[in-house]
Amino acid sequence: MLISEARSVCKDLVLVDGEDLTPFRDTSKILFNFLRSYSWNARVERLGFDEVFMDVTDMIDYNIEVLNVGCLADSFFHLSKKDPETGFPCNLTSISGCVQGILPETAPLENKVYLRLLLGSHLANFLRRKLESEYGYTSTCGIATNKLLSKLVGSRNKPRNQTTLLAIHDDDVFQFVDGHKTRQIPGLGSKTVAQLESHVLGKRVEPESQFTSALSVADLRFHPTMSPELLETLLANPGAEKGIGTKVWGLLHGVDTTEVKVASDVPSQISIEDTYKGLDTLPQITEELHKLSCSLMRRMRIDLLALDPHARVPGAQRWIARPKTLRLSVRCWPARQGHGVGRDFTRISRSGSLPTFVFNDSEDIDGMAQQLVAETLLPLLRRLHEDHGQKWNLQLINVCVANMVACAADESQGVGRDISVMFRKQDETLQPYRLAPGADNNFDAGLVSEESGWQSGWEDEDENHSTCPTCGHRLPDFAMAAHTRYHKMVG
Repeated sequence: MLISEARSVCKDLVLVDGEDLTPFRDTSKILFNFLRSYSWNARVERLGFDEVFMDVTDMIDYNIEVLNVGCLADSFFHLSKKDPETGFPCNLTSISGCVQGILPETAPLENKVYLRLLLGSHLANFLRRKLESEYGYTSTCGIATNKLLSKLVGSRNKPRNQTTLLAIHDDDVFQFVDGHKTRQIPGLGSKTVAQLESHVLGKRVEPESQFTSALSVADLRFHPTMSPELLETLLANPGAEKGIGTKVWGLLHGVDTTEVKVASDVPSQISIEDTYKGLDTLPQITEELHKLSCSLMRRMRIDLLALDPHARVPGAQRWIARPKTLRLSVRCWPARQGHGVGRDFTRISRSGSLPTFVFNDSEDIDGMAQQLVAETLLPLLRRLHEDHGQKWNLQLINVCVANMVACAADESQGVGRDISVMFRKQDETLQPYRLAPGADNNFDAGLVSEESGWQSGWEDEDENHSTCPTCGHRLPDFAMAAHTRYHKMVG
């Protein structure tokens, strides 16, 4: 909804400066981690600040296996396979929350789809109540058999309820999807919808007008010429996704085969942008680049720094990932745009290597931002200006870091393990093999002469070994220099 429309609906609307999104990001991360903590398969996918997809198929199927259908009113939902007491009681005689679809007079307990939706509704209710009681946030949830349907049905009873799409048969799915405008279907952008509606209506439909579609999904599905082959012909433009016709045909029928992505602690990219009425001088642009760079580095420290459990200084942090690429994107319009000239919302961008000084988290952000602008962003901007070939009239600037590479860590997710952590664990690992103080060190006593001679052969090799004065370990001479550096490193 546009702000002008919101003002007309709510006369007392109060607008708050939302330029700093840090509080929203922090809260979003907290709530996301809460939901992820209940997942078994880690398939928890964030969509924006306030939406999350969860694939709970494994949890639901396990609870179906242990379900006692003879005592549904006193059921127990298991949240752990290992601990049978971890979970919550629930009444499975009915679906929790609102239902989209026709409820049968007798629950079809023999139908696995129905059982999955039934149990899924009670898990959703449990998570929603925990969110509200522990964090104070109300929520809406859609329970269905794929991402497309769950998003559509989840918008039915906002802001504090949940809806289960009871679509056991294909016809139930078709009937539900048919009632939506084409622009409401996730995965169908404004350009795609404009092409489809232009074909059905026989006249050109502009993409900018697609906030309210003229046609419903049923209008498209039942059009006599509509088919996967036709959709492929209409939509297979240069750069289009392979098999776009089959994909869109599936979406129009409520079919969505995309999986919920496995949750990751590292974002694929971090970007900061802002829009303007027109920046046309270099000092103006430089000032805005500095502001965006400060925000970007603050975001990097929030999202990519984590406590180092092996640090000797309490509270020390380490980078869990380091982006390799810095990208500058802008949207630029002609300096003087006459009436009737269409505005181009296309962005142009240039990329370069992200300088390593941005990872010095002990340095002041403001100073590093000035250095980043002077040494990296302004050269990228000049490259854009050379290619653009006209005076600046910037309407948007976006600064982004991408190409994340996980840092070396003690966990398997890192690109190799941190060798300093391995050295720190040396004493702990060798402890069982050390002699107690005062123990008898005469290993040669009681050995036959042949073994004594074998032992003396090893002693002859000690000529190329030395004893570390710090820890007392005997090491080959070639390794002593590295071993000494280790002691200096760990103090």
